[in-house]
Amino acid sequence: MGKLVVANWKMNKTIGEAEEFCSHFDKRAGNYMICCSATLIKPVFDCLKDRSKVGAQNICAYEEGAYTGEISAKMVKDAGADVTILGHSERRHIFNETNDDLRKKLDIANKYGLQVIFCVGETLEEHDNIESVLVNQLEILTKEDLGNLIIAYEPVWAIGTGKVATEEDILVAHKIVKDYVKRNYGNDVKVLYGGSVKPENAAEILKLNCVDGVLVGGASLDPVKFESLIKTANEVL
Repeated sequence: MGKLVVANWKMNKTIGEAEEFCSHFDKRAGNYMICCSATLIKPVFDCLKDRSKVGAQNICAYEEGAYTGEISAKMVKDAGADVTILGHSERRHIFNETNDDLRKKLDIANKYGLQVIFCVGETLEEHDNIESVLVNQLEILTKEDLGNLIIAYEPVWAIGTGKVATEEDILVAHKIVKDYVKRNYGNDVKVLYGGSVKPENAAEILKLNCVDGVLVGGASLDPVKFESLIKTANEVL
């Protein structure tokens, strides 16, 4: 099976739009996941069933209770999610999520058996200090987390901007992540690249041995583009 392609639909699609998208994939196998808004988890799960894992884009740091507007791990699991994204740069920078917040969310995800796609990355201003930035984000992980965890490196300056990290940028960042995890926990870990990934540049990114797959934003909203990305990932040896 080829490298992993993860769709992050962000705050896009109605139920009808999601079902129409999934109809393109209802008979197709591939190494992919779709992470969508909480309202879409059940319909996407019902459409794709065992052909793809379905994921949430976030979960609450608390298990249940008086937290109006939040979505719990228990809720997304009940709707059909096997996965959740945590630590996406938009959650860190727009919603001010801290390492402490993410540690609580990791604990809840572990309790409910959710696989985690844990995002790390630096802003343009932080790029010269990339190792210290990434290590600071990785230090909250524990040995328990790594049994079912994928890390996604996403240079914040390349998300939605059309800019893509150079091959050297990706090699450096992924080496920092993989070396840190191996050195501190003795584990190998899959690391995805995320940041303006599209059919036109996917092959170049996916051919890198240190890249275990891609986390895709805008291009994952179009079924034709997304199918092209899956095909490219399947062809990479």
